[in-house]
Amino acid sequence: MRILLLLPAAFLYFACSDPQKDTPVTGLVPDGYTLVWQDEFSGSEPDLSKWSYETGTGVNGDFGTGQLDRATSRPENISVLTGISGADGGCLAITLRKEVYLDRTYTSGRLTTSGKGAWGPGYRIEARIKPDGIRYKGQGFAFWMMPAEKPPGQPAVMWPQGGEVDIMEYVGSIPFHNLGSVHYAWQYLENQYADWNHGHQGAYFSFSSGDVPVTAPGWGGYPVTGENASAGSQGWHRYAVDWFADRMEFLVDEKVYHIHWFEDGSGFPGKDGQDKTELKTVSGRRILVSEYSHHFAEWKPFAHTFYLILSAGVGGSDQKTYGGAITADAVFPASVYVDWVRVAKRN
Repeated sequence: MRILLLLPAAFLYFACSDPQKDTPVTGLVPDGYTLVWQDEFSGSEPDLSKWSYETGTGVNGDFGTGQLDRATSRPENISVLTGISGADGGCLAITLRKEVYLDRTYTSGRLTTSGKGAWGPGYRIEARIKPDGIRYKGQGFAFWMMPAEKPPGQPAVMWPQGGEVDIMEYVGSIPFHNLGSVHYAWQYLENQYADWNHGHQGAYFSFSSGDVPVTAPGWGGYPVTGENASAGSQGWHRYAVDWFADRMEFLVDEKVYHIHWFEDGSGFPGKDGQDKTELKTVSGRRILVSEYSHHFAEWKPFAHTFYLILSAGVGGSDQKTYGGAITADAVFPASVYVDWVRVAKRN
């Protein structure tokens, strides 16, 4: 998960009549979908038939995000709790702590469905989350996806050639917005890494207005105190991606705010898009339309399946992730609550 801290300052804004609409949800999943996988976190601990703990600090001491924390499987960092206000029964708690543990001064938790569950085109992936403790710069949480498949003859698929889907990225330094985005590569490069070979298309969702702001938000307004429904940390919200064969639609509380098309020209017919982005008005709200991520024939990442990740972290760099370097006044422990995670297949 590599959060793009600031998107371009402004977008072109115009009206359109795209067919994509917000999808009301009256049951566990929207009409036209069938629930195929879920975790309501009703047990006493994480269900290890569905999830695995991902521990440590990543490859060579870095998960790729420049973070300071070490992920553990301890109940101090990952647990299932009852009695959390607003949760429907039990909920998962992932907690950041400031403590000396092995080689790090912060600890965190990560759960993944790698090897146990993966989904792609034709599915809607959703979670109900309250990032209650994420209130300071350098504290962050993500509900995201990484590739479960690999090109023939390869031991793995390189990032970002394999793609990445960030359904929910919430950081304390940008408290009034969520970021939903995709990461991808410009060239295949024989499945080898190059630091320039990285494309990103993301949109911020404003919790107060319910759409994409005309100007991308910057750091500020933290820590949020008191009752403030405009801050993501203050309430429960549903974060989802609806994955089609030709596009992804990102939603918060059933409101579509980012539509990303995979092929050049799909979002802007008759135009050579070249990773084009524009703000449009759909159903009276601003959404971001972007394209395109399938730049090469060797591997089209979003035609394949991805597994889920729930992770929290502490930022150690102003440039990489979690909304910047951790501030000295940040309060710990900092917990994020996940009421449920559900996957539905489009009928």
